[in-house]
Amino acid sequence: MIINMFVIFVGLASGLAVGGGFVAFLSVLGIVPRLIQLTKNKKRLPSLEWAIILGALTGLAGSLYGVTTVYGFLLVPYVGLLAGAFIGMLAAALTEVLDVIPLVTRRLGITAKLQSIMFAIILGKVSGSLFYWLFFIPYHKGD
Repeated sequence: MIINMFVIFVGLASGLAVGGGFVAFLSVLGIVPRLIQLTKNKKRLPSLEWAIILGALTGLAGSLYGVTTVYGFLLVPYVGLLAGAFIGMLAAALTEVLDVIPLVTRRLGITAKLQSIMFAIILGKVSGSLFYWLFFIPYHKGD
């Protein structure tokens, strides 16, 4: 009985810590205000906030209850695209907060090529991901 109570306590404490860290990370990076600023559409702020909340709850429900569907393979490209967009925005926000790329381009004296550098980084990430998933994984499944 005491072990079960301890497991419940640890589970709830871990969930609160991870959830609090996620919210703190999003608020420190300022992803939601930055998205609103980029899209110039303040009236959709509640929709964006609810999309983040519902996405987190959907992920929670899928993890907790092991939700499966026969047609899940049809959702994979969309979920992958949305997850990739989220991770990309998260990485871009982290880079923007830290001012890494502008700082490096100023120090190297290549500020005029900043757009080309960003495009090269994006192209490299996409091609690396495609290589990994299309070539590396299928040939190393048996290892």
